[in-house]
Amino acid sequence: EVHLVESGGGVVQAGGSLRLSCAPSGFTFDGLSLGWFRQVPGEEREGVSCITINNGFTTYADSAQGRFTISSDNAKNTVYLHMNNLRPEDTAVYICAAGDTYCTSFGFPASIRYWGQGAQVTVSS
Repeated sequence: EVHLVESGGGVVQAGGSLRLSCAPSGFTFDGLSLGWFRQVPGEEREGVSCITINNGFTTYADSAQGRFTISSDNAKNTVYLHMNNLRPEDTAVYICAAGDTYCTSFGFPASIRYWGQGAQVTVSS
């Protein structure tokens, strides 16, 4: 079975940091783009950040720009989202996604093929 395995998330105070991880299971991420959406109940899913594995090209949503950093460790077949200076409005379920083409300018992969299970991030004020 092929899927994405997420880890990380948790509860942090405003101004704190967290790191999310996303690793493909059953396949490698060569040639893919990977990134995260976030979902708040009752709201639309929002792209956060994306990275194209082959060239390291990254995109960020405006809300993430300057605070979040996406990176990949090709040896570990893992993508990370480092989130700094977190705000209460960052509270959401963060969902990893993998696409087989490019990263959109809105901070998520195009042509999504795989989804992670989601990780809760809660930022207290």
